[in-house]
Amino acid sequence: MKCVFCGGKTESKQVTFTYEEVDGYLIVENVPAEVCTKCGEKTYSPEVTDELLKFARHDFHPVKTVKVPVFDFAERV
Repeated sequence: MKCVFCGGKTESKQVTFTYEEVDGYLIVENVPAEVCTKCGEKTYSPEVTDELLKFARHDFHPVKTVKVPVFDFAERV
């Protein structure tokens, strides 16, 4: 498969999917994807995308919760 953005070669990998929501972040580990070896773009199959949407609707309970510190660059400069 070729990357739809740069035309590079892709390879199958397990990746971590992250998405910013209004009230936090959605992180899903071990997601199958095609990853471009040239630019790193990730492509998901329609079936995987459907499952990711279920996570976004909170149809599942998380396997763990992670505390993440957040910094504001504007306050430092």
